[in-house]
Amino acid sequence: MADLKERLLPPKPASATNLRDTSYRPSASGRQPFQGVDVLGLKKRGQGLRSWIRVDAATGESQIIEVDKFTIMRRCDLPARDLRLLDPLFVYPSTILGREKAIVVNLEQIRCIITADEVLLLNSLDSYVLQYVVELQRRLKAAGGGEVWRSEGGELKTSPDYLPFEFRALEVALEAACTFLDTQAAELEIEAYPLLDELTSKISTLNLERVRRLKSRLVALTRRVQKVRDEIEQLMDDDGDMAEMYLTEKKSRMDSLFYGAEQHSVMTGYRSNDGQQSISAPVSPVSSVPDSRKLEKAFSIAKSRHDGMSSSASATENIEELEMLLEAYFVVIDSSLNKLTSLKEYIDDTEDFINIQLDNVRNQLIQFELILTTATFVVAIFGVVAGIFGMNFMIPLFDSPTAFTWVLVITGVTGAIIFSSFLWFFRYKRLMPL
Repeated sequence: MADLKERLLPPKPASATNLRDTSYRPSASGRQPFQGVDVLGLKKRGQGLRSWIRVDAATGESQIIEVDKFTIMRRCDLPARDLRLLDPLFVYPSTILGREKAIVVNLEQIRCIITADEVLLLNSLDSYVLQYVVELQRRLKAAGGGEVWRSEGGELKTSPDYLPFEFRALEVALEAACTFLDTQAAELEIEAYPLLDELTSKISTLNLERVRRLKSRLVALTRRVQKVRDEIEQLMDDDGDMAEMYLTEKKSRMDSLFYGAEQHSVMTGYRSNDGQQSISAPVSPVSSVPDSRKLEKAFSIAKSRHDGMSSSASATENIEELEMLLEAYFVVIDSSLNKLTSLKEYIDDTEDFINIQLDNVRNQLIQFELILTTATFVVAIFGVVAGIFGMNFMIPLFDSPTAFTWVLVITGVTGAIIFSSFLWFFRYKRLMPL
């Protein structure tokens, strides 16, 4: 543990060492030991430390370490822009990046760096982060070490169901992200359908506001699910990116090249020293210098051919393994996206139904307003008749005792005929279903 922290943590400044050393005293000139040292700068650099959860690939054990981003950049050979994707202070879309020595994963709450030997996960109190660590440890311990062996020719052999460490860590990250998004989609479905049914039965301002908030959450969740789906699909479409993510194979190649170089140096070491052959070397009629050059050239050509053939075959096989892994979780995230799409269509159908209802009510109000306007016009006829007979002049009709009755009857019949004529015209023009 102490060796690991010393290897990961940045070196301590000399000023801090002198501060802890009680035997350190000011110089004879009276100058203070920290004069000219930027203490605030040291404090700011100290604030750059972040807490990471490290899961070892060999043992599956986890530990919490504190390192700065420059140490992570040197350790994983990553640029600063890749680490910026993992910064919890910023919100970046889901991303899976394959680099030379690491895989940068930013999937919802899971923000980690996967290498061939370990997983560095940003320490968080989120339950999905803890579940990721526990699940990864369980799978590493359940997998065991009997799935990889070396053949007689020294080639690395694996069982058909074997997955490298980086693929297992990536699989757990994809599973955690897909599970989290699918859970949120299911919760949104449970909340949405009763609310939409209630809105169809009773249109109110409160229900409309709740549906508006629900639709905002649905759009945000759909965007996140769509980004994860697009990231997996883009990764599946690019064979070069998938081949770049096979870190264990690249590490084994580097180890084999280093082992071959060591063997070559040992073989050339048995050659003559100062132009004379060694006792253990076979006797050859040709001089030793051309033999060493020929042997080196033949060895390099044979090794390059062998590495090229094995790397091309294994790259195709490994791409198929990773593609199968990504396809499995592509189906899962696509199912979640289909749920959200169906929910959005149901919301759109509900909105269309509500708009139809509102249009129907609006049409009924327009029809009632039309009938009311026609009735007002008929009533206005009585006002015209009353205005005419209210003039200050004398006619013989005023002396008849039945004149008033006849005026009312004739005016009422005329108004009824006019009103009926309007209604017939409205029905003829299909302005209202009478």
